[in-house]
Amino acid sequence: MKMRIADIGDEIVSNKGIKGKVEMVKENSVIIEILENLSDREYVNNRTVVSHKNYVII
Repeated sequence: MKMRIADIGDEIVSNKGIKGKVEMVKENSVIIEILENLSDREYVNNRTVVSHKNYVII
């Protein structure tokens, strides 16, 4: 079964525990605005890149 790729505006949760809203879709990844960070990582701004292999659409 082929995994569904997120669209702009979808909310996702990454495998690392970052919940975000998709702002841009690229060939191999998405750029998200971080809404909630449940990981132990800190981010300088409120955006990050997540591979299509590493998230689930909610």
